[in-house]
Amino acid sequence: MSSHAAPKNVLTIPKVQKKKVLGEKITMVTCYDATFAKLVDAAGIDLVLVGDSLGMVIQGQKNTLPVTLNDMIYHTAAVSRGLSNPVIIADMPFMSYQAEFGVALKNAGTLMKKGNAHSVKIEGGMEVAELAYRMSRVGIPVMGHIGLEPQKVHSYGGFKVRGKALSEERKLIKDAKALEEAGCWSLVIEGVPSEVADKITQAVTIPTIGIGSGPGCDGQVLVLYDLLGLDPSFKPKFVKKYVDLATVVTDALKSYVDEVKTKQFPADEHQFHRLALVTPLKKKVHDCFFNTF
Repeated sequence: MSSHAAPKNVLTIPKVQKKKVLGEKITMVTCYDATFAKLVDAAGIDLVLVGDSLGMVIQGQKNTLPVTLNDMIYHTAAVSRGLSNPVIIADMPFMSYQAEFGVALKNAGTLMKKGNAHSVKIEGGMEVAELAYRMSRVGIPVMGHIGLEPQKVHSYGGFKVRGKALSEERKLIKDAKALEEAGCWSLVIEGVPSEVADKITQAVTIPTIGIGSGPGCDGQVLVLYDLLGLDPSFKPKFVKKYVDLATVVTDALKSYVDEVKTKQFPADEHQFHRLALVTPLKKKVHDCFFNTF
């Protein structure tokens, strides 16, 4: 008799939600390719977000707006091939869900069918609650995203902290509750004062994942490239660099350049030799021939 139960070490959305009940912190990072995904998997990360931040991190764009649905499908599928344990969430890019419910549902379904995502993430509060409800009703798990919404960067006049004013705080709490009621299983809170993020976290029963929103959230998310220190010029206050890979990688490349120019690379152990392969074979044939007489 076959069993469809997931292995115990594979995380699921209900398991992640239970972490909030148990008071266990949730870890999440962004990832954009299979190679890094394998390392993330081995590290024991809970959630992996294939973020539309790839527009800036991978494509070199100024913001996330140019990212397409096909970009997200491509990178989500790549990441899924390197993961075995975490829950995979895919960002829905700008204008892939804001226009019509039918188009949004189809696009979200495509991210799951072709990208192998377990969930999608949409930005917005009360204005996207009905969409979140419709998605949840047809089996598309939705992660919400409030606070600083990168897809509204031009409306904000830049990437600015949200929720400083009391009116904004009240709206954010209403947004969070509306998304929970609509069926969102979790919520990203970005660029919000820690005191406000604490109130939001306490106001909902679903897990909150903070980025630049203090330690009171149920979990934390960082862009993988940021925490690895791959961009020396990017120094936002909320990012902690756990290693300086920019220096490590640059030094390694400089060593490679030096060894190629000084003919140290490739050394003998990095080469293939025609005679080393042919000579033993000739000797074996020679011995077999003469041993017959």
